[in-house]
Amino acid sequence: MNNSDNRPQNHEAATADETTIQPDAAAAAPKASSSLDRELADYKDRLLRTLADMENMRKRTEREVADARAYGISAFARDILGVADNMHRAMQALDDELRVKADEQVKALLDGVELTERELMNVLEKHGVKRLDPLNQKFDPNRHQAMFEMEDASVPSGTVVQVMQAGYLIGERVLRPALVAVSKGGAKATSAAAAAVPPADDNPGGPQ
Repeated sequence: MNNSDNRPQNHEAATADETTIQPDAAAAAPKASSSLDRELADYKDRLLRTLADMENMRKRTEREVADARAYGISAFARDILGVADNMHRAMQALDDELRVKADEQVKALLDGVELTERELMNVLEKHGVKRLDPLNQKFDPNRHQAMFEMEDASVPSGTVVQVMQAGYLIGERVLRPALVAVSKGGAKATSAAAAAVPPADDNPGGPQ
């Protein structure tokens, strides 16, 4: 009888032990899940950072390639500008009277020089080099280099009144600034927006 009495007690003790173990196992499961979530979040963050770095590198490479295509000939184009200047000065030295008096051979020579200058400018423009002739435009220190000022009240102050040497652009960059003379003494230039505003009426109600 003693053995039979002990059996239920042993069974109850085993059941109590199982009940005690189950909460511990349940508590350990969330810890493992939290660790996996943190590891997954870390890998996801690393992946996003890597993708962002790759995208930035792709954009930077595209910009460098575009700049190399647009501005790769800057040094060569700058050297060619001296040739263009000399040809332009030669054509400016030949006035209409000299052309009229010249014989057929000289006229053919002058036409050939003029054609060569025009073709040179076309080739430069084909490669993104454009002539900058700012006569009668507002002085821009980013594109023009002022050599001296001239008194001229007939034009707004700060206007380019003479161009000693034309400037050139390559793409959006200044290849060589234009050498200019700037007016002073005239009225200051006003913007189109300011000129469009009508003067204020000092007496809006009319005569009293």
